[in-house]
Amino acid sequence: MTTTDPRQTPDAVQAAAPQSSQDGQRPWTTTDGGVPVASDEFSLTVGPDGPVLLQDHYLLEQMANFNRENIPERQPHAKGGGAFGTFVVTADVSAYTHAAVFQPGTQTQTLVRFSTVAGERGSPDTWRDPRGFSVKLYTSEGNFDLVGNNTPVFFVRDPMKFQHFIRSQKRRLDNNLRDHDMQWDFWTLSPESAHQVTWLMGDRGIPRSWRTMNGYSSHTYSWANAAGEKFWVKYHWRSDQGVDFLPQEEADRLAGSDADYHQRDLYTAIESGDLPSWTLKVQVMPYEDAKTYSINPFDLTKVWPHGDYPLVEVGRMTLDRNVTDYHTEIEQAAFEPNNLVPGTGLSPDKMLLARGFSYADAHRARLGVNYKHIPVNQPKSPVHAYSKGGAMRTVNAADPVYAPNSYGGPAADPVRAGSAGTWESDGDMVRSAYTLRERDDDFGQAGTLVREVMDDAQRNRLVSNVSGHLLQGVSEPVLLRAFEYWRNIDKTIGDRIEAAVRAG
Repeated sequence: MTTTDPRQTPDAVQAAAPQSSQDGQRPWTTTDGGVPVASDEFSLTVGPDGPVLLQDHYLLEQMANFNRENIPERQPHAKGGGAFGTFVVTADVSAYTHAAVFQPGTQTQTLVRFSTVAGERGSPDTWRDPRGFSVKLYTSEGNFDLVGNNTPVFFVRDPMKFQHFIRSQKRRLDNNLRDHDMQWDFWTLSPESAHQVTWLMGDRGIPRSWRTMNGYSSHTYSWANAAGEKFWVKYHWRSDQGVDFLPQEEADRLAGSDADYHQRDLYTAIESGDLPSWTLKVQVMPYEDAKTYSINPFDLTKVWPHGDYPLVEVGRMTLDRNVTDYHTEIEQAAFEPNNLVPGTGLSPDKMLLARGFSYADAHRARLGVNYKHIPVNQPKSPVHAYSKGGAMRTVNAADPVYAPNSYGGPAADPVRAGSAGTWESDGDMVRSAYTLRERDDDFGQAGTLVREVMDDAQRNRLVSNVSGHLLQGVSEPVLLRAFEYWRNIDKTIGDRIEAAVRAG
């Protein structure tokens, strides 16, 4: 007895088909070239049971795109999310910078990306790790990027060690596992890491949400005003929601139950109208102070005490729009410290100078040489450049394609560009750390953080966090160095950490 499957009858197929786009309710599906598509469900075959045909170009396009839709993830800062917003200047800092974005009352569209550092794209949001805090301001003078973290310092001060640091926080080659012994081996052999490690092992090592953490430039940058006077600055994004943290136990639970906890929190808050905001403040150091200040102001492992250089308000940033395509607007977003606008500049900070190259180079490797043509990276100001060619170029170039020229091509304007980011320097070519100053030891500021900033409850959690971390596979030789490392920060804390580890 033969049974007819009603799904194969022409009438049944027609009845089950979705409403035509011509009813005005839905747009019609097209290929990436805009050509209308016959079916979203069925491949073109020879009869219902026959082979798929090569001329089904829509099927081939779908498969080919799928095979290529994942671009390489970022090396550090692979896991993250973000949103769009507006930055509004609320104070007058024109005495320090002529940058249009920082003039009184100016409003600027922004994009912010928050991230972890060491984890891969699929890693939990709540691992103990610094958080990236990157801001792109689409200014009238070009894109201005502030690439920072939720900590005011970093683990190393020389870019030669940066790659090695990141590798020590990633995965081993043999078993593909993260390894605490590897992390502490690097840290204890790099005493300049003490200040950042103390931040990391304290409460701020796991923020409760991206909304409840501050952002810091960490690096020292430069400003110049309309008269050409120069200043050194550090940027501070202060959370208007306050600063809060996750205890280790709660963070561990969330890592297993909601690995995207921070991303979900930000998206849900904006979706519900609970818009997060941050107040931008800066520390300003007169140009000449840097030459004699007791701390090297360009050393990324140090902070400037607020008693010496108090915070000056600049404006407020509010995030008010979630992304609509995560891949297009977040995964392909490219932040780089070399995106500077007139009135702003770099500084002699060695790590910052290296990042001025490395970030843009990483984007070229990951996204292609024309990554600034991707809409999320395109400036909202006019572009007059001599770049041409390259894969994925979408902006037409025009003759002349060289400079200097006598055919009306764009010409450099040193007055418009300004003088921020330039300074005098001389000396022999050496491979050396910064010249030590009065308060430039590696452990001093970490000790101050423990003794004068943390309270007893925070110190107790610090001991618990460090000892718990050290108990996870750290070898005896590295343990001994770790105990001494913490005693150099604070003897009492170091003794307590050793006692906790030995007690198991």
